[in-house]
Amino acid sequence: MQDNEEIVTEAQRRHYAIPLYQAAEESPALARLADRVRASSSRLAAIRPLLPVPLRAAVQAGPIDEGQWCLLVSSNAVAAKLRQFLPTLQMHLEAKGLAVSGIRIKVQGHGH
Repeated sequence: MQDNEEIVTEAQRRHYAIPLYQAAEESPALARLADRVRASSSRLAAIRPLLPVPLRAAVQAGPIDEGQWCLLVSSNAVAAKLRQFLPTLQMHLEAKGLAVSGIRIKVQGHGH
């Protein structure tokens, strides 16, 4: 009977929302995703003070894939300006212990 209660509890639990952190703790795939999001966000927080104030709101943290970090920007103009800062940003990340092998810039469409 105890086993049935555990199965019912598990089945019932699937119908209730659980906090993201709890889901991440229970799922290795979600835990890895959460780690990648934190890694990207921490890099953005590290470089944000180096960005000109008008650019800060136009730059978002993107994914880190195979050592390459992607910055998401709102327009081609922001991307062009940001490209000028890439060497400085990469050196700053390295100095902070957050090194990446490269930084890519991706312009997001208006729908994102």
